[in-house]
Amino acid sequence: MATERRILLADAALDVLADEGMRGLTHRAVDRAADLPPGTTSAYFRTRRSLLDALVRRLVDVDQAEFRELGATLPVPQDAAELTAALVAFTELRLTGPGRRRTLARYACAVESVRDPALREVLAPRGNAARDAVRDFLANRGVPDPEERTVTLLACVDGLVFDRLVTGGEVPRAHVRGLVEAALRGPDGA
Repeated sequence: MATERRILLADAALDVLADEGMRGLTHRAVDRAADLPPGTTSAYFRTRRSLLDALVRRLVDVDQAEFRELGATLPVPQDAAELTAALVAFTELRLTGPGRRRTLARYACAVESVRDPALREVLAPRGNAARDAVRDFLANRGVPDPEERTVTLLACVDGLVFDRLVTGGEVPRAHVRGLVEAALRGPDGA
C-alpha cells in the first residue's frame, strides 16, 4: 500500500510539474492533484527535495518501461525509411497524450539538474532497447562510431521535440529523415 501511494504521489507530482512548472511543485499542489487530504504528500515525502527525487525516479522508470516496450515491439529498422518512421512515431509519443506531460516534466527537471548533480545523475540517459535498435541499425550500415552517432541523432530528435513542444505542431518527417541521413553520412559527409 505504501509503495502504491508513493507511486500515486509521484505521478501526481509529474502532473503538477507539467501543469505548473517547478515553482508550482508543492506538497499541497500534489495533494490536490492526487485528490488526497492535505498533508498526505508531506507524510510520504518530508521535503520538497525528497518529492522531487521521487518524481524524477518515477519519470525515469516510466520512460525506461516505455523504451523497453518500444524495443520489444519494434524490430531493428531495415532501412532509413523505417528508422525515420520509428523516430517520428517516438516524437508523436513525446508531443501528445501522457507523453506530452512527461516531456514537459522531463525538461523542467533537466533545467533544474543543471544546478543539481544528484538530480542530473538520476536523469542521465541510460541504455535501452530502443536506443540499442538505433545503434544496431547504424552499426549494420558500417557507420563509424555508431554509439556516438546514436547519441547525436537522438539528441537532435530530442531537440526537435523540444522545439515543437514550445512552438506547437508536429515534428516534420523530412526533418527526422534529414537527421537519419546525416547520421548515416557522418560529419564529413561521407
